[in-house]
Amino acid sequence: MRRANIYYKNLLAGVLTEGDQGYEFYYLPEYIKSTGAKPISLTLPLREEAYRSNVLFPFFDGLIPEGWLLDVALRNTDISILDRMSLLLLCCNDCISAVSVEQVIEEENTNG
Repeated sequence: MRRANIYYKNLLAGVLTEGDQGYEFYYLPEYIKSTGAKPISLTLPLREEAYRSNVLFPFFDGLIPEGWLLDVALRNTDISILDRMSLLLLCCNDCISAVSVEQVIEEENTNG
């Protein structure tokens, strides 16, 4: 399972997860309750319930670069063009939009 923190104008807004059942995005309760909270996209309005999809949400897929910039990313990594979550995590940490994506590194439990 891979996770990414989703920021809106440098505020932690939600979490995107890729798992065996597809993708899930949810807004953090403290973000929803914050003054002036805005949705990261018109297609993902603010709500407490998680959004679920079998494919990467079109909004997030649209953040992935295209053309020559995508070619550079693919040429310098071993990521497949079909691995949209990896491309999102690689290329969208500092997007041109108000939204940025930061990979959550899960630490393995070594106790036990």
